[in-house]
Amino acid sequence: MQDGFVSVAAMTPEVRVADVAFNVESIIGRVDEACVEHGAKVIVLPELCVTGYTCEDLFWQDALLDAAEAGIAEIAARTAEYDALVILGAPIRANAKLYNCAVAISSGTVLGVVPKRNIPTYNEFYESRHFTSGPTDTSAIDIAGQLDVPFGIRQLFSCDDMPSLVVAAEICEDLWVPNPPSIGHAQAGATLVCNLSASNAIVGKSDYRRSLVTGQSARLVCAYVYASAGWGESTQDLVFAGHDMVAENGRLLAEGRPFGGGTAISEIDLQLICAERRRMSTFRCAPAPESAGYAVTRFSLSIHETRLTRRVDPHPFVPGDLARRAERCEDVFSIQAFGLAKRLVHTRSLHAVVGVSGGLDSTLALLVTVRAFDLVNLDRTGIIAVTMPGFGTTDRTHDNATTLSDAFGVDLREVNISDAVRQHFADIGHDEEVRDVTYENSQARERTQILMDIANQEGGLVIGTGDLSELALGWATYNGDHMSMYGVNASVPKTLVRHLVRYVADTCGNDDEAAVLYDVLDTPRLSRTPSGYGRGQDQPEDRRPRGTIRAARLLPLRGAATWLEPPQGLPPCPLRFGREVRRRDDP
Repeated sequence: MQDGFVSVAAMTPEVRVADVAFNVESIIGRVDEACVEHGAKVIVLPELCVTGYTCEDLFWQDALLDAAEAGIAEIAARTAEYDALVILGAPIRANAKLYNCAVAISSGTVLGVVPKRNIPTYNEFYESRHFTSGPTDTSAIDIAGQLDVPFGIRQLFSCDDMPSLVVAAEICEDLWVPNPPSIGHAQAGATLVCNLSASNAIVGKSDYRRSLVTGQSARLVCAYVYASAGWGESTQDLVFAGHDMVAENGRLLAEGRPFGGGTAISEIDLQLICAERRRMSTFRCAPAPESAGYAVTRFSLSIHETRLTRRVDPHPFVPGDLARRAERCEDVFSIQAFGLAKRLVHTRSLHAVVGVSGGLDSTLALLVTVRAFDLVNLDRTGIIAVTMPGFGTTDRTHDNATTLSDAFGVDLREVNISDAVRQHFADIGHDEEVRDVTYENSQARERTQILMDIANQEGGLVIGTGDLSELALGWATYNGDHMSMYGVNASVPKTLVRHLVRYVADTCGNDDEAAVLYDVLDTPRLSRTPSGYGRGQDQPEDRRPRGTIRAARLLPLRGAATWLEPPQGLPPCPLRFGREVRRRDDP
């Protein structure tokens, strides 16, 4: 529990119907497992797990209800040594009525009791035969030997040691209704919502249940832990599968599959959740829980390093599944092309100027421009592909640029910049043998000047080729290739560019076009600004961070969180992330 990460667990214990003594031992065993083996700080158990959900008319028996209350007291006492917040389900009597409740326990104390609001009486459910809908406002009851325990739906449990950890609870059916209590919980400040459930198994229901959990975590910009009843419940009318989940802002972090092990454990990122809420101007919440009518009970947990088990995708912008990757590529390519097509129509431009180097970024920009021209029925000869060989241009990349232009039927022009750059060096008194930033950037600025002037000549637009990774990390020349009239790659991370080009090659249906695109893909990637090597030589990319590392650096930008320093293990970056760096999402 450090740096905003908190380990949470959804655990399904084995139960015996109406056997409270057995269930108490099973619950404590699962709490011990979650705390000792996995370091969980918030542990959620299923609905009515102290007695079993399927007790039916036994819920009218005081003997069962007395045993349940004694069981809560025993669980509180025997889990007092654990540094965790435990939330479990039990039937609770209050003023001659029976409520289906979530009971929050920490350090041997019952912090609060949250009753279920929505009591289902349809299809296979008839809970209203036994239970009453819980009150919204919070009052106090005596329970399990403790006096004045908060009781009501509008309750939050706030951690003193990590203020961003604010926990709320709702129960099963509460999630399935049009206006779940969790909406109010989140707007009052809850960052973690716990759902104690007894959702029975029906063919196809697990998929719908999963969509509910992930969707609610996305809408509320919160973490959502869902624990459902499983093995041991009566199978007279229903079967329970023990479906457990941990979700965060729309993403499923961990899942205990139905009829599986009854465990879902992961780490939630509260800094991400809080940053997203600050960023979203439409996420409206109360300035304080009390102003929304909520009672807040505080608890303490120790702060220490959290061992991360959640998967971090090394290629976050590139889906691993081939079908999803193809769908993503088509979406991105269409967004690029239609965006440029609208710009061409709006500016009444019949020409577009693209600097083509034979590399991946300029190839993608050319492909987007070709598709945009086709969309608005413009002649491809209005696309002016300009190759500008300089000191470090290789034969292969130069030939790629030429072949690419011929294959797509665009107007190819070649302007060698070597003499112009040498004249510039002479004008400013720079030694060509000094391979410093002046040497590198002069070539980029010369190329940009040529593209802009040709565009002026033809009345066209200069199409930018720089990608998101280069722009976000500062790997572009100011007043050089960072400038254009429409940057079609500006939202595309470097790791996705290659896949977009390959997607076009695989789907274009033209053998000649596909062949040159595959050759571009097979060309070794070069350092962005070659220094100290000449025509006909290939130099591996070793002067800038690799694509995967760059993508990892962009991860905080996806969630609006920022790193003021590079994460451990990543090399220094020329641009330090700060508050001024903002992006909404990856493509």
